[in-house]
Amino acid sequence: MKIKLAVFDFDGTIMDTRKPIVFAKQETMRIMDLPVADEEACAATIGYSAKVGFLNMYPQLTDEQVDLCVRHYRRIFDEKISSEPPELFPGLIETLEALKERGIVCTIATARNRKSLLSFLDRANITGYFTYILAQEDTTHLKPDPEPVLKTMEDLGFPKEQTMVIGDMPMDILMGKNAGAYTTGVTYGNAKRDILEAAGADFVIDRIGDLLPIIGEA
Repeated sequence: MKIKLAVFDFDGTIMDTRKPIVFAKQETMRIMDLPVADEEACAATIGYSAKVGFLNMYPQLTDEQVDLCVRHYRRIFDEKISSEPPELFPGLIETLEALKERGIVCTIATARNRKSLLSFLDRANITGYFTYILAQEDTTHLKPDPEPVLKTMEDLGFPKEQTMVIGDMPMDILMGKNAGAYTTGVTYGNAKRDILEAAGADFVIDRIGDLLPIIGEA
């Protein structure tokens, strides 16, 4: 394999947003008088859109109720990150810089809405590292469906044999595998090594910098 395209997940792969996500979900549950899920249950929904995440935990919700959950969640999340801004994972910028020097095209495929994603990227001053971005609104289907990766490859002109998907959740791995791409799971995010391996990750790394030898060998 000869990797030329790196498709990154965002939450739990690029930025450590676990704390504000869990906080906002639990506060929303209290406001909506729902059983409050623990941290692990909330973290397990990271990577899904906010709406799908709430429906996965509370399938009995009506459309109106889940839409209200999403509005509460986004308001609380925005308030939380304003007072406690999340940080990039250690080594992320150095890794992106090294990939850029090697001529690797870096992109993002995420279920986060575009406005929120671009705000995070701008504040972290890393927008320029990503040639192409697909957010929640940009595809009909979200991960684990392969559409985000297939669209990225098609629009940028890369074959699956030259594509690597990097993410912290099983859905990221499945999205990549379903598109026929190579996949790397990261253990520093929201899923453990055994879960990423069970999803079929080709590689599993503990630090984002560990991606460089893999792509270097590709």
